[in-house]
Formats: sequence, structure tokens, C-alpha cells
Amino acid sequence: MNSVDELCINTLRFLAIDAVEKAHSGHPGAPMGAAPMAYVLWDRFLKHNPSDPEWPDRDRFILSAGHASMLLYALLHLTGHDMPLEQIKQFRQWGSTTPGHPEYLLASGIEATTGPLGQGFANGVGMAIAERLLAGHYNRPGFEIINHHTYSIVSDGDMEEGVSSEAASMAGTLRLGKLIYLYDCNGISIEGDTSITFTEDVGQRFQAYGWHVVGAIDGMDTEAVDAAIRAAQEETERPSLIICRTIIGYGSPNKAGKGEVHGEPLGADEVRLTRERLGWPYEPFFIPPEALAHFRQAVERGRRRQKEWEEKLKEYQEAHPDLARRLEEDLSGRLPEDWDADLADLFQGQDKPIATREASGRVMNAIGKRVHSFTGGAADLAPSTKTLLKDRGDVSLENRCGHNLHFGVREHAMGAIANGMALHGGIIPYTATFLIFYDYMRPPVRLAALTGLRVIFIFTHDSVGLGEDGPTHQPIEHLPGLRAVPNLVTLRPADATETVEAWKLALERREGPTALLLTRQSLPILDRSRPESGLAPASGVRRGGYLLWEAESSPEIILIATGSEVHIALQAARMLEASSVGARVVSLPSWELFEAQPAQYRASVLPPSLRRRISIEAASPLGWERYIGENGVAIGLTRFGASAPGNVVYEKLGLTAQRVFDEALRLLGMSGAS
Repeated sequence: MNSVDELCINTLRFLAIDAVEKAHSGHPGAPMGAAPMAYVLWDRFLKHNPSDPEWPDRDRFILSAGHASMLLYALLHLTGHDMPLEQIKQFRQWGSTTPGHPEYLLASGIEATTGPLGQGFANGVGMAIAERLLAGHYNRPGFEIINHHTYSIVSDGDMEEGVSSEAASMAGTLRLGKLIYLYDCNGISIEGDTSITFTEDVGQRFQAYGWHVVGAIDGMDTEAVDAAIRAAQEETERPSLIICRTIIGYGSPNKAGKGEVHGEPLGADEVRLTRERLGWPYEPFFIPPEALAHFRQAVERGRRRQKEWEEKLKEYQEAHPDLARRLEEDLSGRLPEDWDADLADLFQGQDKPIATREASGRVMNAIGKRVHSFTGGAADLAPSTKTLLKDRGDVSLENRCGHNLHFGVREHAMGAIANGMALHGGIIPYTATFLIFYDYMRPPVRLAALTGLRVIFIFTHDSVGLGEDGPTHQPIEHLPGLRAVPNLVTLRPADATETVEAWKLALERREGPTALLLTRQSLPILDRSRPESGLAPASGVRRGGYLLWEAESSPEIILIATGSEVHIALQAARMLEASSVGARVVSLPSWELFEAQPAQYRASVLPPSLRRRISIEAASPLGWERYIGENGVAIGLTRFGASAPGNVVYEKLGLTAQRVFDEALRLLGMSGAS
């Protein structure tokens, strides 16, 4: 290692040490041990432009071991990204751009929100898939407009998490040759030596997945890391894992190689001893000018590479103008002007009941013909979720221009991979599974919401109405769980026409993810075209909730429902009307969108003067008190379901119009209740 390399590596180490020490909080050990590999990658290989961190053809770097965030912040500052030293001094403080774990777009150059171990690993697989798809769609002979790598530093903890195994298996199957991971194998976790829980041969495991494995190498040796990355770049048919043996807390005389250095500041005495051991005589946060000058070469290097790319892009635009326009549209995330032109006509004149999953499939196929970037798939459930895009091709090793992804039975990785595709850009991803399996993908759904990603999560078989598969497959608590996630819009449409509106919202929403909850059982299509029906247009879905139907007489009670239970509410309302009781029916497909409406609108849908209210939903009633009040009735499920035909399950569990009718009469103090 030459003197400049050593100076730069120690600069990374001590920025991390000093920031953690000042914050009295953080993880100094991983940055101290992983600094050599990170330096080699960023200094010699990573294609990026600090002056334009959104350059489409940049390499992507993910710090999956997000607890080592100070390593990333130091790299960003030193290479010239918009990461002021003052922000590093404010590490882990309120309002800083340097939180305890990296957050996407909070600062220039952060490609993914990481920290929950394994998520970044799977995000990288999604980014590599997006790169391959865009290259397949748009590259032409002489014009490799999309040609970059995805890199990540992953940890022992990442390797232990199941989501990494799921994602690694898929990456190996697809042979993502531009995916290169450096495994910071320091053998230490919070509880001590990883041998107490983790003794497998990781290299053999990844070879079995179909990966190209390099090492183990000495991760503290810059030339060994350099050679390993070069070997990985030459392997174009398989993703690469470089196993780097490192020493956590390197340089600390008393804490290196020990569990306590993972997540605790070194302490003033140990910081002093570490400075002595590594020959670092400087005050905290001092950056040697020679080191800064060397790191900042990344600015000019990045500008030059981007300029070369932009010149090639101009030639491409002249040679392939139509492709260039579509590429720009995909990368921008814009929707074509006429993308939804015919959606409203899909179900006109159809009388036959249709499940909202079936309706969704028809809408998706219409969208797929207009929106090129629309790409996704199911967790081995496409025939059931109805999410296959017909005539759009399957993504595979042989077909790099497909739009249908086969995720396999990997819900957790599916969500995180979709997040990676959204983070990369150029793709509007969707995923699909049964609502019950939301349990397997809560972490990526949460991170999509936290990060503000444009991902569409489709959940079919949304209630006990799915029937015979029984309680193991019948969701109860999942709907309130989704509603509890900040920045996630959950939509549960009542019929095919509401499903159209739900899809419009999902495609247009750019600042966060959307969850669509769809039925297995068929539902009548509400004929809103006939004035005598009294049914309001489905466009009310855009406001989250709307007055769907109201009796001609003054309403005495409000029936509020979502999804399939809207039909129960309508039936009960007409039964009440036949008994000379006026009712109002409100469809409330999205609480989040409804709560975002002005108070005046919300009051027009749910007038405060109408205090007698009943909610109907085939899910846990948790949260419905906000709409029905203390004296309202929440008809829902406080037990698990059962194996039987769906209509029988509904009847036995009390999800019927008769029950709503009876409860309404009780609330109104009227006779006739059974």
C-alpha cells in the first residue's frame, strides 16, 4: 500500500471515529475495518459524477451494512458530493443529513435507504435487473447507452438474513453479471464471534446459487481487493461475491476484533490510543490536504465520463430518435399523455360479476400496452393474482426485453427487489401475492414508504371470502397493518369500476408506494350509468371516500364499507329503505386519501349530525372508531376464518346484509331487529 492510499484510508477511518465519538453513538467498527475495500472501489472503479449524482449511467453503490453509515458519509464528503463536513460533525443529530443509517436522497449520492440487514442486498439485485432490462430495451450496436455496475458492501449480518438468500438465488438464476458485492467478513456481531450462530461456508452457498465467488482474500490489502474487483468485472455471466476477511475496529489496540466495537464509541482513551497506533496526529475531523486532493479527483473524472456518455447519447438520439424519446420518458418516470384513455370503457355494458383481481388484470394489460416502463410480477402466483402482462415477454437470461418478472416463492425478496428497481429508475415496478403473505414482505413495504418509492404492491385474495383455503390463507389483521404504515396509500376497491380508478391513482402517484387489495370472489359491477340507480361515479375513489348512494328520504344512519363489503352495505341500505328507514352508503376505499381531503369535503361525506353509523369490513375492526364514533357499530372480524365456500364463511361470521339491517334497527331504537 502506498502512502497516499494509506493516508486516504485512515482519513476515512478517523472521520468515522470522530463523528461517532462526538455523537456518543454509532458504529465505528465496520468503517475502520472496511475502509480499505471501500477506498479501492470508490477510488479505482466506481463510475459516478459527484457534480451530477443523478446521471443515469452511473454505477450504483449500496451500503447494505447501513450501520456503517459514517463510512458512506465520509466517502461522499471526500469525493465531492454535497455532504458538508459540518453535517458529518452533526452525525445522528436532529435535522442533519447524516442519520444513523443512510436514507435515500437525504444527501447526494445515497442510492438506497439501508439498515435493516439484507434489504440493501436485495435492493442491489433489483438495480441490476433494472440495468439489464433498460440495456436490453434500448442499447443498439455501437450504442451501449445503459452500461453500468451495481456494487454493495454487505456484512455477516446481511448474509444471515433470509431475504439475502432469496435475492441471491434469484440473482444467480438470472445471471446478473454486473452485480458485484464485497462481503465484509469480519466474523463479529453484537453478541460476539459469529461462530456461535454462523458457521456455514458462505462461498460454497453462493456458488450453489450460481454466483462467481472470489476469495476469501485479505480485505485489508488494497491490491488484493483491486485484483478481486477486476476479476469480478471480467465475469459477465454470473454475479460476483468477493469475500474479504477484515478486522472490525482495525487500529484500536484494545477493541479491534471484538463485539463491543461494533456499535459503541471507542471512548476518549481508546481514540487517543488508536491515533497513536495508526500514526494519526491530527485533531478531530481534520482532513489532510493531500488526501482531500486525491479523493477530489473523482469530480473531474466523473464530469469527463459523463460528458463522454452525453456525446454518445446525442449520436444515439440522431440514429434512434424514437428509442431515445421513449428512453427519456422511462427515465423521467412520466406517463404518456394517453396512457389511461380507454380504461374507463373496459367494463361498460358488462353485467356479469367479476372479481376485482380479474378486473385488475384487465386494467394492467391495458396499461402495459401504453406504459413501457410498467414491469413486475408475482411470487409464483401470477395465474391466481391475474398479474401476467400478455404478449409483453418474460424476463429471463435469454430475454432481456421482457416485462413479466417471475420472482418465485420469495415474497420478502420480491418487495426489496422491486424497491431496488424503483431506486434505479426507468422502471415502474409492481409486485403481486396474496394479502396473507404481506406478513412476509412488511420490511420492504415499510422501506418503500419511508423512502417514497413508486412501487405498486398488489395483494389479492383479500379476505375470508377466498373460502376453502381456510384460516391460514384468510387475512384478518393485515388491512389495519397496511393502514398503519405512514406514506403508504392502501386502496380496496368495491368493484371493477373502482378498480380502474384505483389503478389510475397507483400509476400517477410518484411520492410513495400504493397497495391494491383485491378480491378472489366475484362482485357485481355497479351500474353507475343509469340515473335511476342513484349510484355516484367511481371517480370518487380519487378522494379516498365518497357518497355512493343515499335513500330519497332523509338519511338516519350511515353505512360505511370498503371493497367487497360495499355490496353488503348497499343491500342492507335498500332493506332499510323498504322498512322506511333512510340510509346513506359511503364507499371508503382509502383512508389515507380521504384523510388528505379538506375538512369540508370529509364533513360532506360523513356529516357530523349523522352520528348513527355502522362500518362493514371483512377484517379486524381496529381503527374504525375514527369514522363511526364511540356509539357506532363496527362489523368486522375478531377471530380467524374457516375453511368453507366463501359465501358460507361470510354468513357464519356475520358478514351479511341481514346483520347490518338488524344492527341499524338496534342503533335507531326501532323494533323489528331479530
